[in-house]
Amino acid sequence: MTTVDLSHHISAEARLRKPTAMKEIWRLASRKPNMVSLANGDPPNILYPIKRVTFEIASPTGDDPVAAWKEESSSTPTQVIGATRDGPSVLPVKKAMQYTNGAGHVETQKAITELVHAYHHPPNHVITLTLGNGDAVTKCFRLFGNPGDHFLADEFTFSALVQAAIPQGIKWVPVRMDDGGLVPEQMEKILVNWDAARGPKPHVLYTIPCGQNPTGSTLSVERRRKIYELAQRFDLIIVEDDPYYFLQFPSSSSGTDTTYAPSFVSMDVDGRVVRVDSFSKVVAPGMRLGWITSNAQFHEQLVALTDSSSQHPHAFGQIFLSELFGPEGWQPPGFDKWVRGLGMEYKRRCDFFLDLFTKEVASTGLAEAIPPEAGMFVWTRIHIDKHPRYRNEVAGSEGARGPRTNCKKLMEELFDTCLDEGLVVMPASIFKVGSDPQYSEPGDSIEDRLNYFRLTYCGTEETMKTGLSTLGRALRSFFAS
Repeated sequence: MTTVDLSHHISAEARLRKPTAMKEIWRLASRKPNMVSLANGDPPNILYPIKRVTFEIASPTGDDPVAAWKEESSSTPTQVIGATRDGPSVLPVKKAMQYTNGAGHVETQKAITELVHAYHHPPNHVITLTLGNGDAVTKCFRLFGNPGDHFLADEFTFSALVQAAIPQGIKWVPVRMDDGGLVPEQMEKILVNWDAARGPKPHVLYTIPCGQNPTGSTLSVERRRKIYELAQRFDLIIVEDDPYYFLQFPSSSSGTDTTYAPSFVSMDVDGRVVRVDSFSKVVAPGMRLGWITSNAQFHEQLVALTDSSSQHPHAFGQIFLSELFGPEGWQPPGFDKWVRGLGMEYKRRCDFFLDLFTKEVASTGLAEAIPPEAGMFVWTRIHIDKHPRYRNEVAGSEGARGPRTNCKKLMEELFDTCLDEGLVVMPASIFKVGSDPQYSEPGDSIEDRLNYFRLTYCGTEETMKTGLSTLGRALRSFFAS
């Protein structure tokens, strides 16, 4: 990996944070086995009221283990993994339940490191365990963000995380998207034409490259390469938030030929990509365990932050993952079969949803679905310009900024109509990334492009049938008003 000094991206908060002295002693002690300690403050492990932890899990056997698991019959194959207090276990209970450092137990780190190398082959990166996706991303924002800094982001994105950075004084700069996701040329335009009077030029890009939330878009290989080239050219850090990576669809109905898109971290020769992964979408949301892949310097900063905040990932999750990837568990090949099965299952659900959408919604001529290639969401474009009360007017003088249509108001009314009909959808307005209107492109207000709903195919088939039928009815009613 090329030696690139990226230390200038580290925030003032992170620079002021010192390693926790007690954790440093713990790390020193762990370098040599069988150390006698009169220093630690752990309760005696003999007093832990836990002797054994076991999990009965799906067995990733057969061609489609996810489909078999869904049947929940008495013949559905399962297997049991777990750990005992003293072993033999990959991560014994008495060790797992002790305090550890912010990086997590070495056994779990080793398992995840092997997983990362199998899928991404990062040149020279280190794993830091986290309490899931949200914990990881917000820590990255604290690592790189100073008050007054500008960060780039997809113009529609997961709003909870973007909002979490605002109290830090981070200002967001949205990058225009199309059906293929973030448009590199728009990102380049922002950086080339940056007005120094606005403040520091953006030095971080936060993006969701696969099955993007909310748009469902997946960046092509060509776009990824162009974005990484821009990151090198303009000295950007890329925070690659990729919880839907393993929910990429197979390219054919056989479901055996899923080709995972190359990640930004797999392209990273500078150490400027900080990748965030989670088990929430492939095991369960309550798992609350994920990881960050970064260069070693950023890893040290993230560990220091964790040591002084959430302390370390939770023990039960680390036991589960250590044993899942261990000799009695799935091991990496079994995990690969499972996640490929998930890709097939989500593709089946998506196809079912899109077929229903064609019959119940697209037939109205008032909306269209943008088919995703991964993830859990369908970005649905509402043809709001067909509404009899739609207005498109140039307000004020030429070059005026701000909305020129009543798109936002009409979409709010349509959302209320859906609620009245008994249907909950997610409107585009809650995902938009706000920015300083003074610097927006004349005639290109995001409020004129809020004519989308985020819909999901994660529910039951009955939910999809009822929901899409209701949406079709709501559209007909609203557009007749």
